[in-house]
Formats: sequence, C-alpha cells, structure tokens
Amino acid sequence: MARELGSRRKIQNYFKEIHIMAYETPITIKKAIDNIRKRNYVLPSIQREFVWDTDQIETLFDSLMRDYPISTFLFWKVDKSKIKDFQFYEFLKKYHEKDNRHNRKAELENEDDIIAILDGQQRMTSMYVALTGSYAKKMPYFHKNSAHAYPEKKLYLNLLKQSEDLEMEYDFKFLTEKEAESSEGHFWFECGKILDITDMGKSSMYLMKNNLMNTSVYSEQESEFAINTLNAFFNVVHQKGTISFYLEEGEELDKVLQIFIRINSGGTKLSYSDLLLSIATAQWKEKDAREVIHEFVDDINKIGDGFSFNKDIVLKACLVLADFDVKFKVDNFTKENMSIIEKQWDQTSAALRAAIELVAKFGYNRDNLIATNTIIPLAYFIYKNNFENQILHSAQRDADRRAIREWLARVLLKGVFGGQPDSIYPAMRDLINKCPGRFPLHEIIEHYKGRRKSISFSSDDIKNLLDLQYGQAKTYCALTLLYPGLNFNFKYHQDHIHPKSQFTKRNLKKVGISEEHIDSYLSEFNNLSNLQLLQATQNIEKSDKPFADWLDKNIGGQLDRESFLMQNHIKLDQSLSFFDFIEFIDNRKKALATQLSNLLDSAIPDSAETEE
Repeated sequence: MARELGSRRKIQNYFKEIHIMAYETPITIKKAIDNIRKRNYVLPSIQREFVWDTDQIETLFDSLMRDYPISTFLFWKVDKSKIKDFQFYEFLKKYHEKDNRHNRKAELENEDDIIAILDGQQRMTSMYVALTGSYAKKMPYFHKNSAHAYPEKKLYLNLLKQSEDLEMEYDFKFLTEKEAESSEGHFWFECGKILDITDMGKSSMYLMKNNLMNTSVYSEQESEFAINTLNAFFNVVHQKGTISFYLEEGEELDKVLQIFIRINSGGTKLSYSDLLLSIATAQWKEKDAREVIHEFVDDINKIGDGFSFNKDIVLKACLVLADFDVKFKVDNFTKENMSIIEKQWDQTSAALRAAIELVAKFGYNRDNLIATNTIIPLAYFIYKNNFENQILHSAQRDADRRAIREWLARVLLKGVFGGQPDSIYPAMRDLINKCPGRFPLHEIIEHYKGRRKSISFSSDDIKNLLDLQYGQAKTYCALTLLYPGLNFNFKYHQDHIHPKSQFTKRNLKKVGISEEHIDSYLSEFNNLSNLQLLQATQNIEKSDKPFADWLDKNIGGQLDRESFLMQNHIKLDQSLSFFDFIEFIDNRKKALATQLSNLLDSAIPDSAETEE
C-alpha cells in the first residue's frame, strides 16, 4: 500500500506551484462508493490497471480503522460537454485474475459532469472491490484452467478479537463463503453489509440478531469487542470524511498528462510501458490502444504451450519496430510518434505474432523462454523483411529459421537479455538493416566478440553447459543446439535416456549396483549427458522402460538403430546396459562437448577431450 500512498508533502508543494488545484471538503467512503455505482466517478484512459493484492487491501482497511492517513486523492472534473473528447473506464467490481482483470469502457450519457480519478485508483478500487464485489486469484498448485483454481472471496472482518498478525490490529481477511463460517474465536462479518447499516440502530439490531451482545453465547470481552468494532467500522464508512482530495478542473489533456506523470513519479514510478499505454490510449485516433494491446497480450500468451508476455514487451516492440529511441523519455512519446505507432500497429502485431509462433514451433514456452524480450529483435527482422507469411513454413526461409534458433539458444544460454537490454536493440536494428533478406547470425556473433554481451563460448562455458540439469530452462536451450536437424512440425520432450525412475537408492541396490558406484549414478542421471530430445509420442511410449530394451523393441533394423544413436550422440559400440551407466555418461559427455564446441566455435574443455 505504501508504494501508492507516496508523499503528501510532495503533492501539496506541486499543487501550490501550479496553482490549479483546490483542496476540497473530505467525503465518506459510502459517498465515494455511491458515486462509483452511479458512474459519477470513473477512471481516465491514462490510468494503469488494478494491481493490488488481497493483503494490501486488508492492510488498507486496517489503516482506515486505526485512523492512519491513507494519503490524498486527486480528482479531475470533466465538464459534461467535454466527456466525449476523452475515453473513460469503469471501476472493477469482481476482480478475477484470469477472466476479469481489465476495466470495461464506460458508456457515459453526458448528462452530468463526471469525476475521473487521477491519483488513488488502487485505493479507490480496493474499497469498491472490498465493499461491493469480490476477489479471485489463482490458488497455488492448481492448474490455471481448473474450475477450482480461482475461488471467489469477499472481505470479512472478525468481530470477536484482534488480528493475530503483529502488524495488524483488526482481523480483515478475504475468504470464501465456506471459510467465513463461524468458529471458535471467529465471527466473520461480511464487510459489504456495512453499506446496508445506515445508522447506529441498525448496527445494534445486527449485533442482537447474531447474539453478539449475548454474554451467554460469547464472552463479555468478545461481546464488547464486537460492539466497538462494528460501530467503529460503521463510522469509518458512513461518518468520517476519509476521502481527502484535490480537484483539478482543467480540460487540456497535455496538462492533465503532465500532472499525472509528476504525481506518479512521487509514488509508484510509471514504467515506460505504463506511460506509453496511457498516452497511446489518449492519442490514438482510430483504435483504442488499451483494449487492443490488452487483447493482443492475452492472445499471444495462448500460442503453443503458452507464454508469459506482458504489455511491456509489446509496447517496447512498438518503439523498436518504429525505429524510435527505445529509452524511457517523455520526449519520445510525442503525438507524432503515437500516430506512427498506431498506423503501424497491424504490421507490428503481425510481426510479433509470427516471431512468437516461430519460437513456439522451436519448442519454447513460458517455462523455458528465459528472457521474453528476445522476441523483439526477431519481430524486427520479420517486420523489416516482410516475412510475416514466410518465416514459419517457407522453404526459402529455412536457413533463417536455423540461424534464429541458434541465435536464440546462444543469447538465452549467455543471459544476454538479462537486466536492461535497451542497448541491444539499436545494435540489432543496425545489423539487421545491413543484411537485408537474411538473419545476420554471423555478423551478430562477430559484433559482440570480446564485449560484455558476447554470445561466443569459451571452454569454461562449454563445461558449464555440460553441468546443466533436467528441468532447468537453459537445459532445453542447450538441447536445441545438440539437435539441429529436428523436424519441429512435431513436439519434443526432454527425456532421460536411462529412465529417471531407475535412479533410487533402493532400486540401485536391488538391481545389484555396488555401493561405491551408487553415488555416481545418483549424481549423474539428471545431467545433460543423460538427456535427449525425443518426440512427445515416443517419450510417452518409452516411459520408464530400460533404454536398451526400448531401443531393441522400437528402433528396428541396424541402419535405423545406428542413425538413432548417432543423432543422439551415442557411440555405436557403446554398451547401453544400465550396469555400464558411468561409462555411458563419460563417453556421451565427451561427445556432447565436441558437438557443442564445434557448433559454438569453442575449444573443447580439457576434461572432455578424447584420447588419440
């Protein structure tokens, strides 16, 4: 909560400086809620989305009950004749992390002036959700598509005792209806019902009907606490002027934007994407940037096995693909630039989509695409060469696909796009523009040799790759380098060559592995040297069958067997018996080191060199 509250003094000094604000008479929470319901209070398009979690809302209400300051709000009064000049959104009521995160566009009839919330959206939305709606976020360990993953919860207040949390005095909790059933030490009052308790008489009536004043049901201490707590909550919502606010009455969008930016820099600083989306939404003429970009983000995250892209990536791509300065500077967000981005949106989004479909085709998803911003240079390459309809399937683009797959594995393995990669985009744009019609892998490698963002590999780098473990995101990247000839029209899985299920102490002892070798078996089975990429259907069929048995049964014919072993970097004369696992690992580690070193133009690590 503290991130949004910011510094009241900074805001007050700023308002004194520009002489356009009026400090208004505070209003009650009930009045604010009524105005939201009537759509007298709305959100301007420049506002970011609701991001507070349940614990922040609970803390906010504890602060309200304890008379802690929750900072001043900033309201923007818009004359009814000017409403049509702007875009406004309704407050969220029933927040759902998967299905209802975006604010709906407000359909206003222009019969009255309206108030748009410039500062305090998170706090105001929190109060509205807590008192009139619900909050549903994903539960741990549930699949995102499970019907039980997002239980609807409402805010409740325990009327019998204080919170057990040392930082909280009042026990506010978001609970499901079942969780809110009364139990020893807990009588959960649904906070939204306070809106129906319009006077102290109704408060007393509620207490009586629920036996909260009956000391034969509850202890005297519990009863006293219930009376004081419910009455205090009534006062907070209905009586106290809790909402202190300044009122801005100017109607020039540029001025309002500057106020919004200045105020947010004193609290939660606007990211470049927040600012760009705000200004784009306000300045795009034909499209609603907010709706278009949110819908696009939701859409691209469904590609393949799913991704975790966000609006930051999309909006950064808009800057990169338009050949603008990519840094977060207000000067970059002019009306002229916004106009260009809007005109290019269809082409920009098509290039981004094609780039994401390509990396999905390579087998990447939210779990192994370590740096999502790697998609931006690929989109730029596709955009500049008009390859949107060719990059996925055209035989003419096969060399580009191979080069892109290698580049992607290199930058992910080296962590090039970690931190702030803004310096990479201009260099990539230059290299792509100097090599029209082809992906400049060789030029990129040469450009960065000896630099901090190098994608060349030393012998030590190769050693580190050989230590990668099953399930790590980088492991998949390394495997894609080791299998350059795969047909990515099929889906591939990471597979333990010698099945994982065999590597338990109990099984190793049972099958007769000596005590001196058990630790070696257990330390090596998850390493890259025991991993391969196998077609999904083959992997499911292989399951936990011993490798030698599965190979004899499923890879028929001597030539097919030799081809399979060679593709998987396994010596043809290598024993595949589980009893020779250590020898198998040593030999395959040398083979993988040689393959990676040749591919990455690196010296073979000393520990992996083969004897003459």
